[in-house]
Amino acid sequence: MAKNLILWLVIAVVLMSVFQSFGPGDSNGKAIDYTSFVKDVGQGQVREAKFKDREITFVRTDNSRNVTYMPVYDSKLLDDLINQNVKVTGTPPEQQSLLSTIFISWFPMILLIGVWIFFMRQMQGGGGGKGAMSFGKSKARMMGEDQIKTTFADVAGCDEAKEDVKELVDYLRDPSRFQKLGGKIPTGVLLVGPPGTGKTLLAKAIAGEAKVPFFSISGSDFVEMFVGVGASRVRDMFEQAKKASPCIIFIDEIDAVGRQRGAGVGGGHDEREQTLNQMLVEMDGFEGNEGIIVIAATNRPDVLDPALLRPGRFDRQVVVGLPDVRGREQILKVHMRKVPLAENVEPSLIARGTPGFSGADLANLVNEAALFAARGNKRNVSMVEFELAKDKIMMGAERRSMVLTEDTKASTAYHEAGHAIVGRLVPEHDPVYKVSIIPRGRALGVTMYLPEQDRVSMNRQHLESMISSLYGGRLAEELIYGEDKVSTGASNDIERATDIARKMVTQWGFSDKLGPLLYAEEEGEVFMGRGMSKAKHMSDDTARLIDQEIRIIIDRNYVRAKQILEDNMDIMHAMKDALMKYETIDAGQIDDLMNRSETIRAPQGWIDDAKDKADQSESKEEVKSDSSTPSKDQDLEEGDDKNKES
Repeated sequence: MAKNLILWLVIAVVLMSVFQSFGPGDSNGKAIDYTSFVKDVGQGQVREAKFKDREITFVRTDNSRNVTYMPVYDSKLLDDLINQNVKVTGTPPEQQSLLSTIFISWFPMILLIGVWIFFMRQMQGGGGGKGAMSFGKSKARMMGEDQIKTTFADVAGCDEAKEDVKELVDYLRDPSRFQKLGGKIPTGVLLVGPPGTGKTLLAKAIAGEAKVPFFSISGSDFVEMFVGVGASRVRDMFEQAKKASPCIIFIDEIDAVGRQRGAGVGGGHDEREQTLNQMLVEMDGFEGNEGIIVIAATNRPDVLDPALLRPGRFDRQVVVGLPDVRGREQILKVHMRKVPLAENVEPSLIARGTPGFSGADLANLVNEAALFAARGNKRNVSMVEFELAKDKIMMGAERRSMVLTEDTKASTAYHEAGHAIVGRLVPEHDPVYKVSIIPRGRALGVTMYLPEQDRVSMNRQHLESMISSLYGGRLAEELIYGEDKVSTGASNDIERATDIARKMVTQWGFSDKLGPLLYAEEEGEVFMGRGMSKAKHMSDDTARLIDQEIRIIIDRNYVRAKQILEDNMDIMHAMKDALMKYETIDAGQIDDLMNRSETIRAPQGWIDDAKDKADQSESKEEVKSDSSTPSKDQDLEEGDDKNKES
């Protein structure tokens, strides 16, 4: 404080001196006109005169001091003054003060030095930490306790995770409550979960509930091209956090710097490894970081270094998984707050139709529905738009500009009909929910299934039924057009069926000959400190036996699917005709076809008002987009794309 006061006093003195030196001088007397001065000289009333350029300061005989200004140089005036015995003196040209001289001559240099200092401060981080010389400064963005508006009310679908982190909020609000009993809150919490499940949102909610500062940084922000920069940023980040404690440090995607060490790439001088070492030291407690909680997020906990996960560092892992049906409904309600909804919108119904969706997927679903409503100039978002958005996300955007011949459409219709019929008739298979031959994404047609409940695990019969339905499309083409006319549209079906059969044999123990043993080959990962070559844990005879068992499973289900289609050829022809007519058929129409009903009902829709009817082309689009009404006994929907690539 004293130094600042002295500095301001010096600046004030300098400014006063400058103003004084440049300011006007004091008046030398009463100003009179030049004619009066000449008359006074002629009458002998001037006793003394002093010249300064054209300014004349003179003293009368009565000792009065006056001043006048010579309009032009008058040589006769000086003679008259001398003749009158007037004392005449002159003033040398005025010299600038030393301070003024220094200021004027050195001003350009001072200006250049000031500009240079300004740019150097910018480069060194004085202008916001974005300069080229601010490598060692932390890039963590700090948000004050009043800036974070997110609370636990904005986080839905992860009730267990919220329960795990609520004690962090209690600790930040009242640390003495835990310290008086000798308890120590975890200094590091690792949020683990798939992408889009709300890990970052949960971390912000913790800070918002606790009303503490929030430092946010990504793991990739620590690593630069210069060695030692990452470690310096870690030190600087913890120094800033100590000044703002209690606070929360959030490191997103920590696997960018926290990978397992000892990989042999770069060794101990690797920049990423030095950054990790510094982070381990800072979190180890050499200095008390009281009130600082480090929260990190990753979707790859298996690649993290074990030293990072030990007690005392990230000693608590909170799993933020994909939401279930209730969680999806809660998430939808959170995102629907900002959207004007129609009366027929049912979040529970949408949640049942979006299994496997993360929080980010559901937010995207609501946004897409709002965009569909905006394109239609509607005042609110109805169930029609949510169904359109769901189909777009799960199956891809409609490719109506794609020109397909009638033969190609018929082949696609038979292909999808084969999937649907086999899927309906094999045991323990998910019910068929929707069949469409509208090109979406890379697929010419799609068959979707609706699981009756959330599936945590699958039994052998269900897996084999999936294989049978996957081959239903290829077999339908083979039975209708012959083996020589089968298209390449079943390439994805074959890949998925083979993958299921291989896992049944090598991982899940569904082979009677091989038994419940793991026969999968382990691939080394160089970045995890393991070998780069594959480790083979089986003999050549065992590998040959695995191939035989896979072939047996495939052949058994191939034959079963073919027999089902041969016995229901009339249903396949009728389903093909329905798809050619409607392009999309739903569960109600499929029921009519499977019951060999003579009349097929129109696709069910979400339209409940005659005002929503449009012209014939729009009505046709509504039929295709609104044909996804699930039946009352169906709980979940699982998209099962059957790609038919052109």
